[in-house]
Formats: sequence, structure tokens, C-alpha cells
Amino acid sequence: MEITYREAVKQAIRDAMIRDDRVFLMGEDVGAYGGCYAVSKGLMAEFGEERIRDTPLSESGFTGAGIGAAAAGMRPIVELMTVNFSLLALDQIMNTAATIRHMSGGQFGVPLVIRMATGAGKQLAAQHSHSLEGWYAHIPGLKVLAPATLEDARGMLWTALQDPDPVLIFENVMLYNMTGKIDSNAGAVDISKAELRRKGRDLTLITYGGSLFKTLQAAEDLAGDGIEADVIDLRSLRPLDDATIMASVARTHRALIVDEGWRSGSLAAEVSARIMEQAFWSLDGPVERVCSAEVPIPYPKHLEDAAIPQVPGIVAAAKTMMGRA
Repeated sequence: MEITYREAVKQAIRDAMIRDDRVFLMGEDVGAYGGCYAVSKGLMAEFGEERIRDTPLSESGFTGAGIGAAAAGMRPIVELMTVNFSLLALDQIMNTAATIRHMSGGQFGVPLVIRMATGAGKQLAAQHSHSLEGWYAHIPGLKVLAPATLEDARGMLWTALQDPDPVLIFENVMLYNMTGKIDSNAGAVDISKAELRRKGRDLTLITYGGSLFKTLQAAEDLAGDGIEADVIDLRSLRPLDDATIMASVARTHRALIVDEGWRSGSLAAEVSARIMEQAFWSLDGPVERVCSAEVPIPYPKHLEDAAIPQVPGIVAAAKTMMGRA
């Protein structure tokens, strides 16, 4: 069946609401408007205003309401319009949702799923375009997911809703229009494991979310020059699947991390540190990174493209590592 990433997410929400009447969706413009990325279009007509709930423009307010509903036994899906806006709810996410399990001595949990759009490429400028998922991956008490494929976009939500603690799902804006085939019976997927999307022998390319398909294209281009790369899709940013990363590095002896977050204090830095701690003696050279430029995401298209990782930059970095620059 040929569908878009957007439709895969919508099917996941719809399936969850049919399966479990405790599930509801809330957020800005998710109802009558159909979502700012049209993910929830038509769901209000099907499920009604009680279960597809338009909220005021108050991320802290409705995220807090979602936390309360989850603690009281519901299974809310809270949609935050962009990752930048999620910072208005950071107090609720970090100081409440992520800590209740710990502060109650395990007596209470917050089975809440928060979805948000992330990433650049749509010319939405510096208040709508950043990749801050690495910040959230810093916080104990959360699980942080970055589905890149149609199967993950559809299958991760149900697994996340079964979790007794909060799960954040980051959907890259450049993936919503991506189309592909998906099995109509595709179901829930593991939300704790990375996936080897391509197998090679010469170096390991590690990425997630919107950069996956750029990295796969880079691997294809490198293969034309006789360089065969493993491509690891992290999928889960917290917890990180160290075992899959280290097994690949042990085979290829080189690692290049592609991360749309800023380089300083990035998720790429964390992955690099773990490789140095756990697989140093397997390395034939330094771990390298391709990250976004250290600037707010620009509005002009040519500058926006220049600010985030692109295929030529990934290829160039890999060739340099292989002594083929």
C-alpha cells in the first residue's frame, strides 16, 4: 500500500483511538483545522470533539492537562506544533512528567505521548525549525523517539502508548510528504533498538530522523567510489542502543555521525563519547561528525540548506576519513 509519512502517523493515531477509548489527541489546531501539518485531518469528524481536542495557545497549560489526564488513567497524545514551541512546556515535561515516577517512589507514572514536528527545510525560520531532540534525550525519565521510516511512523505510537512513562516522538517536517509502500498489516515496533539500514565494511554512518535518507543517499554515492558504509538509524535517542552502534564500529573501525542538531553539546557528541568509551580499541581513526551550523536556522532557502547536513557534506566527510578527499 502506497502512503505518505503523514498518513502513516494519522493511521497510527486512528488505530490507537479505535483500540483504546482512553486515548485522545489534544493540541493547537489538531481538530477543526486538521493539524498544522494535516496529520489529524478528518479525525474530529470521526471521533468527535471530546477525543480530538483543540486547545488554547498555551503549551504549558495543555501539556500539563495531558500529564494530569495520564496520571488519572487516560492515554493522552499531546501534539506540540513545533519543537521550538515545546520549550514553553519544558517545565511540565522535565519537572513534572519526567520526575513523578522517581519522586513518588515508583507509585505513580505518566503514560503520556508527546508528538512534535522538528527540523528545518520548510523555510519556517528560526522560531520553528530547530532540532532540539538531543536536549530532551538528556533528561532521565523520558523516552525519546525519532521515527524516520513509514513503518516506524505508524508502528512506534502504539508501543509508546503502552509505556507506563512519558514518551516523546519527534517527526521531522521534511518527512511528512515522503511516500512509500507499507504492509497494510504493519503493526507495533520496538522502541528501544537502533536499525542497521544498510550494511558495509569501510565505515559506520550513524544518524536518525530527517537525516536518514540523506545519509542513505550519501552511502549510495560512496559505494560508487568503492566505499561501503554501514548506515545505522538510531530510532531511539533515549535510550541509545549502544550494542548495535558498537557492533558496527567493531566491524568497520570508523564512525561518522550525522546530526541535524547543533554540534556543540549535540546528541552526536554523546554518541561519539560512547564510542570512545566502549569501542576505542576498534577505531582506526577519530570519530567524526556532520552537524548543523552554529547559527539560528536562516529563512532564505539557500542559507537554510547550507546550515543543515546535506549529502555532499556527508560524502566529503566520509571520503576524508577514508583518505580519499
